[in-house]
Amino acid sequence: MSTTTPAHTAAEPRQLIKALSPAARPPRPGPAAAARVFAWRALLKIKHVPEQLSDVIAVPIIFTVLFTYLFGGAMAGSPHRYLQFLLPGTLVMAVLLATMYTGVNLNADMDKGVYDRFRTLPMWRPAPIVGALLGDALRYLLASVLVVGLGLALGFRPHGGAGGIVLGMALVIGFASALSWVFCWLGLLLRSANAIMSLAMVVLFPLTLASNTFVDPHTMPGWLRAVVDANPVTHLVTATRAAMAGSITAGQVAGVLLTALAMIAVFAPLTLGAYRRKN
Repeated sequence: MSTTTPAHTAAEPRQLIKALSPAARPPRPGPAAAARVFAWRALLKIKHVPEQLSDVIAVPIIFTVLFTYLFGGAMAGSPHRYLQFLLPGTLVMAVLLATMYTGVNLNADMDKGVYDRFRTLPMWRPAPIVGALLGDALRYLLASVLVVGLGLALGFRPHGGAGGIVLGMALVIGFASALSWVFCWLGLLLRSANAIMSLAMVVLFPLTLASNTFVDPHTMPGWLRAVVDANPVTHLVTATRAAMAGSITAGQVAGVLLTALAMIAVFAPLTLGAYRRKN
């Protein structure tokens, strides 16, 4: 025989309704909160798969040391003198080469079906991509600190002081974060991570090498100098050098920022449109 009283029976539906009431649910996260969660996810991936940092750690060290001592005597008479010219350029090159992994990681997650799960969650739809870009910005910061720290240990002495170093690093990281939108777009369009890396090498190496990263453009033939002068990486390297030398102008800063904003204005909508169609 049941011992449940009528009062107890009547209370159960009320308790169930209260438990399932919309008012009891946590508030839906806003765009900023959702993006922060995915930025943290990107950092956790590095924690559990530290091999991802190999490019961020090894490439800056190799470029800085190798080019300083390989070309220093021929280019400037001594590695120490050449380092003063070279280091802002290797900083730009090392960070820009790391941008390709934004598209590579996105492509890998798409192949695994991770983003199929993300699209079912009640959140701002672009949050996974925006969060991944925020996480990658920290990778660029790490690469920048490694290059500058190694340069200081080798004898690099910027006349702009700590403020010039911070400004130069900020310009490079901002430009690289804008360039990452290009590789996000490619990560959604291309079929494999290998295809992204191959295309990135074809694009990034000419951009970084055909610039004033390693040599003064005044030593180049006229036709090549025209190409180098039009290269946006040249303007980024020039602004970074000027920041670290303490002689940067507002026009140089504006040129870098306008180029970065133009890349975002073009490739952010393309990326988000491709992401919507992909899902």
